[in-house]
Amino acid sequence: MKKIIFTEKAPAPIGPYNQAVLSGNTLYASGQIAINPESGELITDNINDETNQVMKNIAAILEAANMTFENVVKSTIFIMDMNNFGAINTVYGSYFNEKTAPARETVQVACLPKNVNVEISIIAVQ
Repeated sequence: MKKIIFTEKAPAPIGPYNQAVLSGNTLYASGQIAINPESGELITDNINDETNQVMKNIAAILEAANMTFENVVKSTIFIMDMNNFGAINTVYGSYFNEKTAPARETVQVACLPKNVNVEISIIAVQ
C-alpha cells in the first residue's frame, strides 16, 4: 500500500511523478531542486541560497509526512560541479545532527533539470 505525499509548501511535480510516496513506514522523496514554491521562481543566485531552498523543499515534504530530518536514513546529492561540494555540504549539514546524519552519496552529473547546480533526494523512515 502506498500513500502519495503532497504539500503546497514544496514545488509541484512537473512530470509524471509525485513529491513523495509513503510505503509502509518508509518515505521516498523525489529529487528536489531550488524552486521557491510560493513564487515558482528558481533560486540560483548563489550555491548557498540554492542549496538552502532545496533543503527547505525537503523539509516541507518531510513535514507533510509527519517526519523531520531526524527520520532521514539515506540521501543522494547530485551536483553539476564538484567544486561546489564544500558549500553544498555546509548548508546540507546544517539541517542534520552530525551524530545521527543519514547515509549519503554525492555524485557529479553532466546536467540537471532546469540547469540547476544541485538536486537532492531522500529516503526517510518513521
